[in-house]
Amino acid sequence: MEDSALREAPFTDARSLGAPEEYADSRWVVMKFGGTSIASRDDWERIAGLLTNRMEAGLRPLVVCSAVGGVSNSLHTLIRQAIGGDPDPVLEDILARHRQLADELDIDADAVIGEYFAELRQLAAGVRLIREASPRVQARLMALGELMSTRLGGAWLGTLGMDLVWADARDFLSATEQRHKNERQHFLSAVCLHGRDPSLEARLAAANEGAILTQGFIARNVDDETVLLGRGGSDTSAAYFASLLGARRLEIWTDVPGMFSANPRAVPSARLLTALHYDEAQEIASTGGSVLHPRCVPPMRRAEIPIHVRWTGRPDLPGTVVSAATPEVEPQVKAISLRMGLTLVSMEGVAMWQEVGFLADAFELFRRHSVSVDLISTSESNVTVSIDTVSGTLEGETLETLVEDIGRLCRVRIIEDCAAVSLVGRKIRTILHRLGPALEVFEEQRIHLVSQAANDLNLTFVVDDEQGYRLVQKLHSSIIGPQRLGEAFGPTWEELQSDERKPRRLPPSWWSHRRDELLELSAAASPRYVYDGDTIRAAIGRLRAIDSVDAVFYAMKANSNPDVLRLVEAEGVNFECVSPGEIARVLELFPGMERERILFTPNFAPREEYAAALDLGVWVTLDNLHTLREWPDVFRGRDVFIRLDPGQGRGHHEHVRTAGTHSKFGIPLFELDELEALAAGADCRIVGIHAHTGSGILDPTNWAEVAGELAAAASRFPDVHTLDLGGGLGIPEKPGQEPLDTGHLARILDELKRAYPDYRLWLEPGRYLVAEAGVLLARVTQTKGKGAVRYVGIETGMNSLIRPALYGAYHEIVNLTRLKEPATEIVTVVGPICESGDRLGNDRLLPECREGDLLLIANTGAYGYTMSSSYNLREPAAETVI
Repeated sequence: MEDSALREAPFTDARSLGAPEEYADSRWVVMKFGGTSIASRDDWERIAGLLTNRMEAGLRPLVVCSAVGGVSNSLHTLIRQAIGGDPDPVLEDILARHRQLADELDIDADAVIGEYFAELRQLAAGVRLIREASPRVQARLMALGELMSTRLGGAWLGTLGMDLVWADARDFLSATEQRHKNERQHFLSAVCLHGRDPSLEARLAAANEGAILTQGFIARNVDDETVLLGRGGSDTSAAYFASLLGARRLEIWTDVPGMFSANPRAVPSARLLTALHYDEAQEIASTGGSVLHPRCVPPMRRAEIPIHVRWTGRPDLPGTVVSAATPEVEPQVKAISLRMGLTLVSMEGVAMWQEVGFLADAFELFRRHSVSVDLISTSESNVTVSIDTVSGTLEGETLETLVEDIGRLCRVRIIEDCAAVSLVGRKIRTILHRLGPALEVFEEQRIHLVSQAANDLNLTFVVDDEQGYRLVQKLHSSIIGPQRLGEAFGPTWEELQSDERKPRRLPPSWWSHRRDELLELSAAASPRYVYDGDTIRAAIGRLRAIDSVDAVFYAMKANSNPDVLRLVEAEGVNFECVSPGEIARVLELFPGMERERILFTPNFAPREEYAAALDLGVWVTLDNLHTLREWPDVFRGRDVFIRLDPGQGRGHHEHVRTAGTHSKFGIPLFELDELEALAAGADCRIVGIHAHTGSGILDPTNWAEVAGELAAAASRFPDVHTLDLGGGLGIPEKPGQEPLDTGHLARILDELKRAYPDYRLWLEPGRYLVAEAGVLLARVTQTKGKGAVRYVGIETGMNSLIRPALYGAYHEIVNLTRLKEPATEIVTVVGPICESGDRLGNDRLLPECREGDLLLIANTGAYGYTMSSSYNLREPAAETVI
């Protein structure tokens, strides 16, 4: 067993945090572990060490566990696939993941959780049979994730001889009946009684004197039925248990070191918040912080039980303490939070001005439809509110009927795909004058709503979704960085990740091994893109090793360098092109190539491009119905692919999410009937169905969901022989990210192949094959201090690499000249282009940089040179393949 759990940072005594005397002396400590903290044997060994420490200290731990990481999402996908298609691939993947964990733990999965496997199959079959899933059935099915994970973990802890009892959380957590909630909310977003309960303490004390292992997320209602506590429900369960037991403290063990001044995976310069008041933590959680669920804070605040947020991978770090006592009370912004996917309801009418009771009538309609309102903004003739449409508790037709009813009172407009950017802190009204310059970032944005919290803890701006990440990055850089940081602020995420005590889980990057060669290349000429051929071959090899993939098509828009294309072709990979120019380059380099190795996927292209591609004999994909409706003769007697929009986009940024209502790509599913008719009328054969949901996706289950949608659509077209699952395979970009698990992807695709043996499976990777292989090298030209901000200027900028300016993309930056020197300065790296957005990286931790040093910008092999320009008449960096 690792000794990291034994080298644990000490806990602050509960009395010093203002906890009641009776709780400070309590032996109970509630410990919650999220899905990423229980997914492997290493994780359970850490948990065993932590439990041993607690019991040796005379404490009684009650452990609350989530489902294994990713399983809850897979169960959601299973329900959708069972309703609309074939759930077997997702179902088998869920079972395989639990069997894999059981094998790591030397546990017989079928003996320990075989009954849950059987129940899961039975429920999935029932949903598939009737093509619907009631909230009651969804709750039963989703609960199996937590039950399976805790049974496996409990069985393994038992083999260690640990004094531990497994308990069903549903025997202890009772959901309350709530008025104004519909059936879906009653079953999927329940609330439980949580006042202190001495009888529960007595029941648990009678069970054993050691630890209790139970589940998060699940409870029972008065009818003895399984209910769920909503997204993030495991945090809420842990808070309920802590309150019921009068625990000494609640420990939330997760995959980050604590709560931060921004989402650290989007803003690596975000700082750890070491101490927060309950109300500050509540605001950060409510406005988009994902570390704590907002519903877990109120029970702890009422009971005055401190919350300790800790990192499972590094118990030696103290994390964040949430309590009634904080070291700072001065006005200050502590976090920049982001919530995506908001929907606004705008109600407008001159008649509402000074009309007594209008708001009462309007909000009565929200109550009647069980729709919760969050943000509110009012004027004489308009009231705009935000509602939650992404948590899964709002039924599909509810919003439509709500809008219809409100329309009888006033004009109503729905504004979808919004993002709420919030400044969270204390006494924000008193420091608005200091925030003025930072708020200039909103100058060119469309602001739908502004809300200033009545408790003076947040100031929120609602903008378009696509602007969210970039605004958070800019606000954090201009507000958190320059302000005087007090005791509550700890190290940055980047500093914590670079701590040499934390072992690297990923192998060193190729460029660290070839440093001398890169320095020599740049001495001859810079700036320069350099691509490593071996890294490209390795990425191709990982995908070619997946037996169920019949063909790989390289999306060459990512990098069209001729030497890169030659390397890709030599590895047996085909080409996906989006323009006649790309097709021409492929045929120029490989004139004898079989035309079936080229796939043309245009978007809003003119008629002539489709006709020319068909005449060349390459595969052609149709992206919308206009092509068949207006130009049927072009496709008469032809074999074509179609691109579907499955309805939900994914990816690391809004600009690269290529599915969903606000994406220009693909044929929506509701147009399939018309597509059938148009294809028949044009006498063309649909032989392949394609979907691409976005880029930078690290969750392998994405492709199972895509395949289910494609297979369901393919059943309508008898000539289909290929399901093209698209690309979007992600790479680790920021500190702490894990790579895509291609082994897990292979298992999913193997199940898909077994489920759909009549179809060929294609993948279309672009970025995945080349991004990590490329670096941009540029020399430092100048350094400059400007107030609290320090700039490092380099010889090229957004003319060579526009991704950071275009949508806030993150690229790791290192000083290659001083690679072995400690990083001591937080700087902003900028280029020479005459634009304020010419920033390659904000708030980066680097060694002291000097003129002439060579900086390396990593992961630039995709969409770097191909998107470059000669803006300002500055030539972009040249390219070299090594």
